[in-house]
Amino acid sequence: MIHHVVLFKFNANATPEKIDEMAKVLVDLKDKIPGIIKYVWGPSVSIEPYGKGYTHAFIMTFDTKEHRDAYVPHPLHKELVKKYVDPICDDGLVVDLKE
Repeated sequence: MIHHVVLFKFNANATPEKIDEMAKVLVDLKDKIPGIIKYVWGPSVSIEPYGKGYTHAFIMTFDTKEHRDAYVPHPLHKELVKKYVDPICDDGLVVDLKE
């Protein structure tokens, strides 16, 4: 399994409604792109002061490396980033972990 972890640092355009809309589209990808077996999304609830402005994250779990590799360039993923992520995010951080 591959855990695809993405952290978001939102900008001033990121209203709660726009963040919710982005999250909904992300959740919907689970049913549209093969190999996604689990999806977790939400704001950070950490009590540690090391968030560096990253306020939200998602973890998308893929059953194989090949499914993760197909997800990254997938047209639906690219469209999501361009339409929903880029307009409201100042920065993002991605880390993939193999289980």
